[in-house]
Amino acid sequence: MDIFHRPRRNRRTPVIRNMIAETSLSTDNLIYPLFLCEGQDQKIAIKSMPGQFRLSADNLLKEIAECQTLGVHSFALFPAVNDSLKNSTADEAHNPSGLLPTAVKKIKDKFPDSCVITDVALDPYSSDGHDGIVREGQILNDETIEVLVKMALMQAKAGADMVAPSDMMDGRVGEIRRALDAEGFENTGILAYSAKYASSFYGPFRDALDSAPKFGDKKTYQMDPRNSREALLEAGLDVQEGADMIMVKPALAYLDVIQLLKQNFTTPVAAYNVSGEYAMIKAAAANGWLDGEKAMMESLMAIRRAGADVILTYFAKEAAQVLAQKK
Repeated sequence: MDIFHRPRRNRRTPVIRNMIAETSLSTDNLIYPLFLCEGQDQKIAIKSMPGQFRLSADNLLKEIAECQTLGVHSFALFPAVNDSLKNSTADEAHNPSGLLPTAVKKIKDKFPDSCVITDVALDPYSSDGHDGIVREGQILNDETIEVLVKMALMQAKAGADMVAPSDMMDGRVGEIRRALDAEGFENTGILAYSAKYASSFYGPFRDALDSAPKFGDKKTYQMDPRNSREALLEAGLDVQEGADMIMVKPALAYLDVIQLLKQNFTTPVAAYNVSGEYAMIKAAAANGWLDGEKAMMESLMAIRRAGADVILTYFAKEAAQVLAQKK
């Protein structure tokens, strides 16, 4: 046949395919979210997230040590707080002796070169289960930010490399940045959850932390899944206010939003491959409906291809093991 252009020539062998691959994935691109719990020698399986656990500090350090040997050096921490410590004003969120800051100090003492990222939102500490302070059924913006600032400062003092406001309150990045700078934490970064959508894919995460809202939903502060241009507004404000990275959450259902932010900002773009996305692949693989390892790697590559510089994913450790086998 008289075919002049044959694109298949560039797909003929693994060496050629690897030589011209447009997208790559390495452990440097991965952040591993980890769940904390009180006690000693605790490793509590999360039923809706096979392979994930609530870990006490001693087991958390063991898990991080294993990840370090695989090349994963960045970790996002999420505490499962006892109900007895929760109240309507989330006071435990800025307790310097609390579960989270205690764990941060232990990690930085043992692994000083690791990158520790801490969540700034009230839902794990709130008796209402919302990311902000509630009054008469309304989530209060400015009053919430006052608590978020205290929370971020406490985390920075504990040794967090980056604080990650995930609450979606208006103006919180700027207030946190000003407070950090005023207290001498100019080098503490802010990873802003800039385009965090009111998604149905968060269910297993809320099981892990027992942090589901006790009433209503989060649609008055998290973004409407029907919108993408709004993500430009949110990300633009966060960048103006001092965000060092901007994030899209979830990832797989919002690849277009990841690409949109990547095309419009020079600030590094992160994406959160969330619990529901993880659980779907795990469930399908367990039933033999797909190859779990291949689906995992394809999904992570898709997030990278869309433009994510960094991926928060519960697959981080497994993906690192796969990548190590290919070296």
